[in-house]
Parts: sequence; C-alpha cells; structure tokens
Amino acid sequence: MEKLKVIKIGGNVIDNPSALEDFLRDFATISDAKILVHGGGAIASRTLEKMGIEPKMIEGRRITDADTLQVVTAVYAGLINKTIVATLQKYGCNAAGLSGADCNAIVSRKRAATPVDYGFVGDVETVNPGAFDLFLSSGITAVVCAINHDGHGQLLNTNADTVAAAIAAAMSGSYDTELVLCFEKEGVLMDKDNDKSVIPTIDKALFERLKREGRVSAGMLPKLKNAFDAIDAGVERVIIKSSGKLTLESGTTIQ
Repeated sequence: MEKLKVIKIGGNVIDNPSALEDFLRDFATISDAKILVHGGGAIASRTLEKMGIEPKMIEGRRITDADTLQVVTAVYAGLINKTIVATLQKYGCNAAGLSGADCNAIVSRKRAATPVDYGFVGDVETVNPGAFDLFLSSGITAVVCAINHDGHGQLLNTNADTVAAAIAAAMSGSYDTELVLCFEKEGVLMDKDNDKSVIPTIDKALFERLKREGRVSAGMLPKLKNAFDAIDAGVERVIIKSSGKLTLESGTTIQ
C-alpha cells in the first residue's frame, strides 16, 4: 500500500513564526503522501483578550462558549490555516485548507455538559476517507484545522491530537499510515525535568506503569491515549516527537 503520513503540528510552533517557517519547509520536503493537522496555539487566546473576551481553560482544555467559538473559528480555520497553506505553496507543496465541515470531512458530536460543560466542543464521531482521497489522488496536501461540525449546521471546536488520530485511523484501510504527533519536547520523557530522558518505545504495559508512577500526566495522557487508539484502529506506526526534528529519526514510538 502507498505510504501516508498524518502529522499534527504543535501549538508551540504555531506561536513562533520562524519555527513555523522551518517546520513547514521541512514538511514540504516529505515525499510520501501527507496530511497536516493543526490547532491554534495561543493566538486564539490573545485574539480573545483583544476583543475583551476572557479565555477560559480547564486542565488545558478551552471552554468554548458562543462568542469564543466565533473567534477560534476565525483564527483556526482562517488566519492560521491560510498562513500555513500560503507558506507551503511558497515551498512548492500544493496544499488546500480544510475544516471538518468542508467536504463533510469530519463530523463531531457536542460533548455532554457533565461533569464539565465545555460549551461548543466536539468529540470526533466519523471521518470521511473519501474527502481526503479527493486531495491525495490529486497530489494536494490537506491542511486540516481543529474546527469540525455536527452534521446539523453547528460548528464545534475539537482537540487537534484527536482529529489527527481519527484521520490516521480512517485512512489506515487504504494506506500504510503513520501518525506523527509533534510538540515541544524531544519525545515522551521518563523524567519531565530532564529533556534527555526520552523513552524510545512505549507499549501499553509500560504506559500503565508510567501512569501509576506519575511519570506521564496532564496533557501527555490524552496524547498517549490518542496514540494507542490509533494503533488499535490499524495505524501502522505512531511517533511522538519534537516539531523541530520532523524529518529526523527521533522521538518516542508507540506500539
């Protein structure tokens, strides 16, 4: 089967114009078929503050009320998405920006209001592989933001790691699919205070041990859960690594 890389870019890169430029230049050199997924970093929070709307987060997850949804949609699906697409065109990578609503690519369901009401936040329900095949078969790289829809006209803000994992899983039936989750560290660390303590490989047994010992927590827990969900759904390989080493053999492999 043809190889496909689904790569999720970290917010730390989106917030840094020079780092974003470097990342996208490297991304453009990848010869395999590829899909890029992104969130919004801190740009959305800064934009909300400029508009007099207080950003609200719970355990690192954004509370998305109606006003916030309008802003994050404009920032994620507009400013950030089109900036990425324009930069990829600069480096010779023909790209098209998508939300989940475009081509009915991703349908999410609004998260239940209990135990925490996150507002207009969605959890991925279905991915339409045909939507992505349209672009892949034409040699076009889809750049997917973390705004989806519920199929009934409502936009929803969705976690970008989850979006990337769901796309990779949906495409694994037709492609030899690799999921790459990029963030600010070199990989998953055995000691969060030691950037050199990268764990080369993590299986489910080690993951459970790391959780018990408190070595992985907070934002790393859902990232690893998404990784294992992708493996269970048929994705060939999942790597968690630094955005700055996209084209290098590095990071943590999930198996």
